[in-house]
Amino acid sequence: MDLNLAGKRVLVTGGSKGIGLACAEAFAAEGALPVLVARDAAALEAAAAGIRARHGVTVETMAADLANGEARERLAAALPGIDVLVNNAGAIPGGSVLDLGMAEWEAAWQLKVFGYIHMTKLFVEAMRQRGGGTIVNVIGMMGMTPRWDYACGSAGNAALIAFTQAVGARSTDWNVRVFGVNPSATRTDRVAAVYRKRAKTRFDDEERWAEALGDLPFGRLAEPSEIASLVTLLSSPRVAYLSGSVVDMDGGGRFR
Repeated sequence: MDLNLAGKRVLVTGGSKGIGLACAEAFAAEGALPVLVARDAAALEAAAAGIRARHGVTVETMAADLANGEARERLAAALPGIDVLVNNAGAIPGGSVLDLGMAEWEAAWQLKVFGYIHMTKLFVEAMRQRGGGTIVNVIGMMGMTPRWDYACGSAGNAALIAFTQAVGARSTDWNVRVFGVNPSATRTDRVAAVYRKRAKTRFDDEERWAEALGDLPFGRLAEPSEIASLVTLLSSPRVAYLSGSVVDMDGGGRFR
């Protein structure tokens, strides 16, 4: 199936690794032109070089700390012609409300929660002026299934789910689609770090983190490429009526 994404400029935040890099790969495979953003310029260029070699498309990179509002504004000003924005940057630490200090909450929310909100605000306005565009927020299942030992992330994700639904319900007036994807635990370095902390609390042994994963659908974690394939498909003009929705991708795990 041709997803009609060839030549589209796709901005992926947190694009140097994990789900972000997988999204850039999936869009590039459709002939889209990824723009990768993350803090580490060297990691970005290595990621971009790999995508160029595998898919033969133009890949741009911009190093920026998206926890900073001014950096987000500079990024939006430098990239006025983006067709698809994938908000993916941000790793909220695990821990209960008693484990994390307020400085940790604020730092985590500055990047993921306020970062997503601000980037969406900036690019919705730019897309409104251009007459169309798509914004995808990669959020997380813990916003739907909150846990005591992931209080900061659960609350942040829940806020982003509500935000995405509210904005996507009205952005269609300007031919702008805003929707989200909630991945469950996915095989990334970040998830390993979260579950190491959980294993430390539960078993007093970080190395037992795989045991803390519990009863997983299909007996495994989700793969970044699977999340990326859904993001890419839903960003296609073939799914043009989708907006204001957040799609759960957890293999049915919330009902197990």
